[in-house]
Amino acid sequence: MSDSTRKNLAVDERREMIFRHASQVFAAKGFAGTKIADIAVAAGMSQGLLYRHFASKDELFTELIASSFAKLLTAIEALDQMTIAPHEKIEMALRGVLASMASDPAFSERVLLIAQASISEQIPEATKAVLKAERGKPYAVIAKIMADGQAKGTIQPGEPAELSMLFWSTIKGLALHKVSAGAKFRAPDTAILCRMFLTSTGARATNKGVRNARR
Repeated sequence: MSDSTRKNLAVDERREMIFRHASQVFAAKGFAGTKIADIAVAAGMSQGLLYRHFASKDELFTELIASSFAKLLTAIEALDQMTIAPHEKIEMALRGVLASMASDPAFSERVLLIAQASISEQIPEATKAVLKAERGKPYAVIAKIMADGQAKGTIQPGEPAELSMLFWSTIKGLALHKVSAGAKFRAPDTAILCRMFLTSTGARATNKGVRNARR
């Protein structure tokens, strides 16, 4: 590995570390209530060093939101491309979300940040542009999976777009509860969440798949 490659990796790791701490501070204080000094303290670095990576609080927030969408879209688009049944994709998505909430505090914070930014008038114009371009994409992918499952009789009837809205509203609600409850958070059983979207046929197929996987 060349010196330049190692240097780039170190920069990327430092930026990810800043993102982790920034997401925690922004989630707790909101964009308007957060200062660069707050993030620097949380990250254990000087403001000067932080400014070497991000020119301003606006830039940091915008890149954090963009990074959060990029990770979410990568995961959800990979799910859509999998060669498994639609009801299995929904069950896998729900299990994955709950696992991420349990293992990575930043996951819930980033979900909450996107939700907060979507209704805030105080965020930077650049952040608004990111939201306008990206926020509909996860909804569209889940709506497509819902429609595919309805055609197979494994997803509940209803407008796919409305089921997608319910799916993401549930995720946002759980993220809010996780951030507010912290270590006291207890996730609901995945089966409870699946019943919101899967028909009895889809639920039976999912349960059969789980039993076979455990053998």
